Amino acid sequence: MPTALKYRIGLVQMSCSPDPDANLDKAADRVREAARAGARIICLPELFRAQYFCQREDIALFDLAEPIPGPSTERLAAVAREEHVVVIASLFERRAAGLYHNTAVTIEADGTLAGMYRKMHIPDDPLYYEKFYFTPGDLGFRSEETSFGRVGTLVCWDQWYPEGARITALQGANVLFYPTAIGWHPAEKEEYGTAQYDAWQTIQRAHAIANGVYVGAVNRVGWENGDIRGNRVEGPGLEFWGGSFIADPFGRIVAKAPHDREDILIAEVDPKALEEQRRHWPFLRDRRIDAYAPIVQRFIDPPLSSKVDVK
Repeated sequence: MPTALKYRIGLVQMSCSPDPDANLDKAADRVREAARAGARIICLPELFRAQYFCQREDIALFDLAEPIPGPSTERLAAVAREEHVVVIASLFERRAAGLYHNTAVTIEADGTLAGMYRKMHIPDDPLYYEKFYFTPGDLGFRSEETSFGRVGTLVCWDQWYPEGARITALQGANVLFYPTAIGWHPAEKEEYGTAQYDAWQTIQRAHAIANGVYVGAVNRVGWENGDIRGNRVEGPGLEFWGGSFIADPFGRIVAKAPHDREDILIAEVDPKALEEQRRHWPFLRDRRIDAYAPIVQRFIDPPLSSKVDVK
C-alpha cells in the first residue's frame, strides 16, 4: 500500500516591477505567505526577478544574469530554512562568460540546493526572443526528491511538449511544476485570447491525465513592456494572463487564479490518490516502448508511392 503522506503545494502568481530587487523582496514575502497558509513546496513564476525582458534583443540585458548559487538562491534559501519549505525558482543563470540559461532551481527545506533544471525548449517568436538570451538546457529532464515528495520542474515553452512531461514523470515525479511567463499580444487578444488560454490549460491538464500526476502551472500577471530599472521600452508590450492553476491526476482543476490580479494557490497532493488513478487508468502499464523509436526523428517523411510518375 502507498505510505507517502499528503502535502500541500503552493503557486505564487505575481506581477513584476522594473526593479529586480523589489521583485526578489516580493517573491520572498509571497513564499512566506504561502508557507504560512500550509504549502510545503512553493513555486514562483518564470524569471520573476525582472519584467519579461525577452520582448527585445539587447546585449546589455545579459547583466541581469547571475550565477547559481548566487544572490537569488541565497535569499530564497534563507526563507526556505526559516519556513521549512521547498522553493522552486526560475532564474536567469550566468554559467560562464557568454553562456546563459533559463534555469529552475529546487531549494530544499534546509536551504540546500536539491537540484536544477535548464529549460530545454527555447522559443523565438515576436516579443518572445528567448533564443537570443538562453542556451538550450543540457541537463536533460529531471525529477528531484524533496523533504515532502518527488517533483519535477519544466519551464514555460516546455509545457507544450508531451515528451518532457512523460520523461519527467517516468523518473518518479508526483508533481510537474511549470513556472511560466506567457501572455497576450495586444493585437491578438480579442480574436484569439480565449482560445490561446484554453489551449495552454488543456495541454497541461493532458500531461496530468496521461502521466497520472499533479500539475502546477504558475504564470505572472499584468501588463509589461520589459522595463528594467526605469529603462522604459517602447513597443506594444504583453498582457500576461495569469490564470495559474493546479490540476489533479485526472486533469481536474483543483485551484485556479484570476487573469487580472496576483494570487497564491494552495492545493493538496495525495500520493494515494495518484496511485489509485494509475490503477484505474494504467497508461504506464500499456505503453508500447518497443514501438516508439521513431519519436526521436525530427519528422518521418512518407514513402513515395510507386504509382507517382516523377518524370
